[in-house]
Amino acid sequence: MHRLTHRTRYGRTADICTLILFSVVAGVFSGTAVTLYNVCTGYGEKYSVAWYGAFIARPYLIPLLFVALCAAAILIGTILRFIPIAKGSGVPQAEGATRGVFRLKWFRTMCTAFALSLLTVFLGMNAGSEGPSIMIGACAGSGVGRLTDNTRNERCIIGGAASAGLAVAFNAPLTGFLFAVEEAHRKFTPEIIISALFSVISGVAVRNGILTLLSFADPSFTVSSAFSAFDLSGAGTFTDTMTVAGLSLIAALAVGFLGVGFYYAVMGMRKVFARIVFLGGAGRMLVPFVAAGAFGLISFYEMGGGHSLIEALGTHGGTQDFSVTLNFASPVVVALVTVLILKFASSVFNMGAGVPCGVFIPMLATGACAAGVFSYIAQSLGMNAAYSDIIVMTGTAAFFSAVVKAPLTATVMVFELTGSYNFNLLFPVVIASAVGYTVGKLMRTGAVYDVLLEGYAEQFGEKGKRTDFTLNVKAGGFAVGRSIRDLLLPYGAAVSDVRRNDERFVPNDDLDLKAGDEITISAAATRADEKYKELYALVNGTALASDDDLPHIPN
Repeated sequence: MHRLTHRTRYGRTADICTLILFSVVAGVFSGTAVTLYNVCTGYGEKYSVAWYGAFIARPYLIPLLFVALCAAAILIGTILRFIPIAKGSGVPQAEGATRGVFRLKWFRTMCTAFALSLLTVFLGMNAGSEGPSIMIGACAGSGVGRLTDNTRNERCIIGGAASAGLAVAFNAPLTGFLFAVEEAHRKFTPEIIISALFSVISGVAVRNGILTLLSFADPSFTVSSAFSAFDLSGAGTFTDTMTVAGLSLIAALAVGFLGVGFYYAVMGMRKVFARIVFLGGAGRMLVPFVAAGAFGLISFYEMGGGHSLIEALGTHGGTQDFSVTLNFASPVVVALVTVLILKFASSVFNMGAGVPCGVFIPMLATGACAAGVFSYIAQSLGMNAAYSDIIVMTGTAAFFSAVVKAPLTATVMVFELTGSYNFNLLFPVVIASAVGYTVGKLMRTGAVYDVLLEGYAEQFGEKGKRTDFTLNVKAGGFAVGRSIRDLLLPYGAAVSDVRRNDERFVPNDDLDLKAGDEITISAAATRADEKYKELYALVNGTALASDDDLPHIPN
C-alpha cells in the first residue's frame, strides 16, 4: 500500500508539473500572438479615424467609402462560408473548445480570426480586439495542448491560454484569471486554477517584454492601457460612499434593464439575419458594414472598441465635463444619447450577423455611455459632478453583468481597466454587478455567450446519439479522492449513476469517488469506442492500455 501511495503521489506531481510546463508555453505563445494582434489593432483604430476624417472633409468621396465597405462585407462573408468557426466575436468558440464541445483546427482558425477581425478594425467597424484575442489565445492553447496526450490537460491549457489572451488584451491579469473559472470553464478545480495562473502570468510577462522592445526601437510608438489615464476619484468618505451607493443602485437598475434589451435585441437580430441567404449567406454582412460606415461619419466614438469613449466619459473626479462629441456641433446630452444609440445598434448588428469582430469592449462602452446619460440627467437634478466617474464605472459593470452573467469578472475588470484601486469604490461596483446580474436573471435572459455557444455546438459539436458508458475507477487513477465536478467531462456529458460495492449513489458534483467505483456517464457519441477512450482518460488519467480492453458498446 505504501508503494502504491508513493507512486500515486509521484504520478500526480509529475502530471501537475507537466501541466505547468505546457501552460507556460501556451501562455508565451498566446501572449506573443495577442500582443502583435493588439499592436496592429491599435494602428487600425488610429488610421480608420483618419480615413473617415478624410471622407468627411471631402463629402463627394463618401460613396467610395460605402463601395469599399460593401466589397469588404462580401469578401469576409465569402471567407466565412468556408471557415464558419471564425465568425462572431470568438468568445463562444473559445469557450466551446475549453469545455470540450469541439476541437479547433487551431492554425487555420487563428490566422482567419486574426486577419478578418483586424480588417474590420481598419474599416472603422464598432469592433473591439478582446474577443478575437481570446479566440487567438484559445487557438494557441489548442496547438500546444495537442502535444500532450491528456485530454483533461489539453482543455485546461486551452482555457488558460484563452484567459491569457484576455489578460494581455486588457493588461488585466486578474480579469483574465477570473474569466477562466467563471466564464470559460464555469468550474473551479485545481488544474483549471494552475493552468490559468501560469498561462496568464507568462502571457502578460511576454506582452510587457514585447512592448518594451517596440518602444525602445521606436520611441515615438508607445503602447499602454487605454484606461491608464482614466483617473477616478471623488468618493472618499463613508458618507460619500453611501451616497454614491444609492445612486449606483438606481443607475445599475436602469443600465441592467438596458442590458436585458440588448440581449433580446441580439437574439431577435440573429433570427432576422439567418433569413438572409443571398450570395450564400455572405450578403448578411452588408447591413452591419453599411451601418458602420454611416455611424462612423456621425461620430468617431462609434468606431473601434470603445476605449476612447470610456475615457471621454471620465471627468477626473468632476474636474471637467464629458468630452463626448459628434462630428458636427451638438449639445453634450445629444452627443451622449446619439453615441449610445449608435453603439447599441452596431453591436446588435455585429452579433446578430456574426461579424468576425470583438464585442467585449463595445458592450462595456455601451454600459458606460448609458451611465453617462444617467449621470448627466442626475447632475441636472443636483447630483454632485464628482460622483460622475463612479456612476460610469457602475454602469459598465451592471451592463456587462446583465448580458454576460459574470458578476465577479465584471467587478474586477472595472477596477483593472480603469486603473482605479480606491477600494472605497468597491462597494458600489459590487452592488452594480449584483444588480445587473439579478435583473438579467429576473427577466429570464441567458448568458449571451452560452446562448451563442449553443449554435456553434449544433454546427460543430458531437452529432451522435446519447450513449451510456460504464467505467471503473482504477486505484491510483485521477478520479480517486476527487469529486465528480473535477472530472471535466465533455460538454453535455453527465454522470448518471455511481455504484460502490452493493451501494448505489445519487450522483452530484460534490460526491467523492473511490477506487473500485463503477460510474455510468451519459454522453453524445458519433463513435462510441473513441468516446469511451476519451472518458476513460478523463476518469483514470491515463490512456486505455489496449483496444482489446474496450467493452462492446453499440454505435
